[in-house]
Amino acid sequence: MKIDHIAIWTRDLDKVRDFYVRYFGALCSGKYVNPQKKFSSYFLSFEGETTRIELMHNPDIGEGERNGAFAPGLTHLAISVGSRQNVDRLTGQLRTDGYRVLGEPRVTGDGYYESVVEDCEGNRLEITE
Repeated sequence: MKIDHIAIWTRDLDKVRDFYVRYFGALCSGKYVNPQKKFSSYFLSFEGETTRIELMHNPDIGEGERNGAFAPGLTHLAISVGSRQNVDRLTGQLRTDGYRVLGEPRVTGDGYYESVVEDCEGNRLEITE
């Protein structure tokens, strides 16, 4: 068994797509639109990988209450960028570009080298080596 994809509801589908394409080099599918259901989505993939991210939008989806890392539902998404230097570089770039860094690059208790940032809609991302 394997994970096929992870889905994220978004308020601004194109803005979130652009975030993952720009900072993580995601490859984007064509936009899927179902006018009857007022649903649209993109699938994002990564070179050489099979697990994908599905970004979804429906204008009727409410704002919902977030409570940081402990909100029900998806807690975080971890994206490996290949090295500690890349973790440091990307974390710095995101900070410079105005995104919140929630956890500075560090070795965690379970041995990961990672930082924690928020994407453009407040979703928590772990950037790992």
